[in-house]
Amino acid sequence: MSSIVKKLSMVAIGTMVGVSMASASSELEKVMKERGLTQQDLLAAAKTYTPSGGRDKYIVFSSGGQSGQIMVYGVPSMRILKYIGVFTPEPWQGWGYDDDTKKVLAQGKIRGKQITWGDTHHPAISETDGKYDGKWLVINDKANPRIAVIDLADFVTKQIVVNPVFKSDHGGAFFTPNSEYILEACQYGAPLDNNYHPMEEYKETYRGGVTVWKFDHKHGKILPEKSFTIEMPPYMQDLSDAGKEASYGWGFTNSFNSEMYTGGIEKGLPPFEAGCSRNDTDYLHVYNWKKLAKLAENPKNVKIINGHKVVPIDVAVKNNALFLVPEPKSPHGVDVSPDGKYIVVCGKLDTHATVYSWDKIKKAIDHKDFVGKDPYGIPIIDMKKAAHCQAELGLGPLHNQYGSKWKTDGEIYTSLYVDSQVVKWNYLTCKVEDRVNVNYNIGHLCGMEGKTEDPQGEYIIALNKLAIDRFNNIGPLHPQNHQLIDIRGKKMQLLYDMPIPLGEPHQAVAIRASKLHPHVRYKMGTNPFTGKIHKGKTLAGQEKIVRKGNHVYVYGTVVRSHINPEHVTVNLGDTVTFYLTNLERAEDETHGFTVDQYNVHASLEPGKTVALTFKADREGVFPYYCTEFCSALHLEMMGYLLVKDPSKKYVSAQKLKMAKMSPEQLKAEYDKIVATNAATDKVIQSVVKFLKENHYEKYPVVKQLVEDALDQYGKIPEQKKKADEYFKKGDLEKAILFENMIWQYMVKTADVGIRARDLLIRKVATPMSEAAKRGEVAFNEGGCGGCHVIGKVSSGPDLTGVLQRHENGEKWVAEFIKNPEHKYNDPYIQSMINYFNLRMPNQGMSDEEIKDIIEYFKWVDENANLF
Repeated sequence: MSSIVKKLSMVAIGTMVGVSMASASSELEKVMKERGLTQQDLLAAAKTYTPSGGRDKYIVFSSGGQSGQIMVYGVPSMRILKYIGVFTPEPWQGWGYDDDTKKVLAQGKIRGKQITWGDTHHPAISETDGKYDGKWLVINDKANPRIAVIDLADFVTKQIVVNPVFKSDHGGAFFTPNSEYILEACQYGAPLDNNYHPMEEYKETYRGGVTVWKFDHKHGKILPEKSFTIEMPPYMQDLSDAGKEASYGWGFTNSFNSEMYTGGIEKGLPPFEAGCSRNDTDYLHVYNWKKLAKLAENPKNVKIINGHKVVPIDVAVKNNALFLVPEPKSPHGVDVSPDGKYIVVCGKLDTHATVYSWDKIKKAIDHKDFVGKDPYGIPIIDMKKAAHCQAELGLGPLHNQYGSKWKTDGEIYTSLYVDSQVVKWNYLTCKVEDRVNVNYNIGHLCGMEGKTEDPQGEYIIALNKLAIDRFNNIGPLHPQNHQLIDIRGKKMQLLYDMPIPLGEPHQAVAIRASKLHPHVRYKMGTNPFTGKIHKGKTLAGQEKIVRKGNHVYVYGTVVRSHINPEHVTVNLGDTVTFYLTNLERAEDETHGFTVDQYNVHASLEPGKTVALTFKADREGVFPYYCTEFCSALHLEMMGYLLVKDPSKKYVSAQKLKMAKMSPEQLKAEYDKIVATNAATDKVIQSVVKFLKENHYEKYPVVKQLVEDALDQYGKIPEQKKKADEYFKKGDLEKAILFENMIWQYMVKTADVGIRARDLLIRKVATPMSEAAKRGEVAFNEGGCGGCHVIGKVSSGPDLTGVLQRHENGEKWVAEFIKNPEHKYNDPYIQSMINYFNLRMPNQGMSDEEIKDIIEYFKWVDENANLF
């Protein structure tokens, strides 16, 4: 008998699923027809869709180009998550508008000049054993040769270091496998000193090079005093890569303009582009950074230029630490294989990628098997003897990323700028396996950890220079286009176009999200730029205003929903420093702070202390306020800076004669607010009771919210004491003010407490069926929540237990949702309409949605004790 029931049940379930699938299929076909979508489009959408609250597998750090910043987005969703302020001001984060971020930006001054823009190019993530460790991120500024270090514990830039000998640096930044050093290659040849040298002396006095920055991996700091530069000829060094495993300790930097042509179009000479691309090959620089680092420790082996150590070409050559290998014409990328055995170089004015064998290069070095020397005495290794193979890829090959099957199948991907393609090929056999068109003129590629010893494969991102017709017309300046490509199958599939509103986003790196462990809040009073407690840390009750001569220090706090102090009066000409601490402990309760018209701004994440210093150089009254919409009382979170001229004598304006409330009216107002507070406190106590009964302390996120709520609630007794004191004195106006303050604390307590309760309900409630989940979505998206709040009466009745209120309740409720107007004359419904002064509208729910909503109501009833 039971088997028959089971079979019938399966048939019923199959029928319901079939109906559901049929309904969904019909809706899907309708959408496809309306939008002109194909099955392939739907597959691509499904591969990138990330439901609300979902997480991405990979995090991408993309250069922000001329914004001077870094952009962060997720893969596969391609959702932009953040812009990181690096070399230029970023207002949302207060980057460049508070004291500490100004200090970081000031590190980027060049020869005393403040640089207000940057051109970020090549980000790099710190490595341990050749694999990304998720600790630090560095990036270069091509226009103003600088390197910045970003702490991935909070995604904030902590250091900027200026290259003292280069004038530009396209080829940075590249970590060595254990983050001992960062390689930064010069771009355009120029004198290493800061003196004038005519163009006629180009070959004699202009130079290129690679700076080898010592990196303190533990503390995330570049150590300039332990760093050095390798002098190189003015061949226009470009991108670099550090050797791995077999080639560990060596570095590889390519170049263009081995012709050393300097242009002169204004003199009637051929343009630069013609003269610097005559030769069939350029040079790959091969250097032993490990040996050179040791040599640089001896003062005899270095020249000091602009206070910086430079290892001359002849010293590097004499110590067998610098060599050249011819490479394809005008190359761009140089990429070492995960095992360090091969180096792949593409020539953008060639159609080939050349795969070099490290074993062959090392053999030539060991046997001093050279075909000659360049004009500067650097030994040249024969290209044919160094090469493993060459691959014919197409027009304009630029950059490479390795796939997860690099070891067995030689899996590698290369961008083709002219052909606007990504080509998949085997670098061991030099055979092409697949290619996909992109839109348009691709530059770099971003693989998932594709330049490490542990490439993940799965996806490739094409960083296209042009978008042309891909997006809505938004004027002559178009967005650029990052395109996500699925490389998991035999054939590559283009999944997603993401317009980039920053130009020109040059290169990106991707890391598994599981490797990143950023903070969600700071330890109370932290200065993020020192990692220590900020000297301006201020806790509740410690707020004060201190004058020292003509410098006024304001020690303040911010918390939902007030800034303390609220009135600050200073003299015209005073220097003012606001020290502000965010007292919040709940995640994502960030506050902002600005003083109107004074061009200062700070972002205060939970626990953070900031300093803002400015000169009170204009008389008047200036509101200051929280710039983040942080609570229901956000607009009330403000204060006033009053700047008076001490040389003036101010005459008070005649006070307006305000009509005063009678004692009876004041008493009524007092009684009303006290009653409101008592009622609100009952709600709070019921929430607290629920939280305790269900052991909120077991759930960390809920516990944090409860602690935050209790912190607000703990401020009430002091306010109540003051309210009672003024009530006893008969000063009802002040008593009402303090009772109102109690109400504000209660609102904030209830706000956080109810959020904690709702979150806890989800933790302890019985699991939802898939149908109930769909029902909750239909309930919320169908507008039902506008009138009905589960667990309490709102604009409409509480629906907890609604299925028990009528005979054959499920059928009755389903009919009412389907055609509510048919029951308007039902006595029960008529009484509801009269009470709430509302009629249930027809929301156009489908039969499937109604069934799911009924399942949701069943789940609500099962957990009625929780609401």
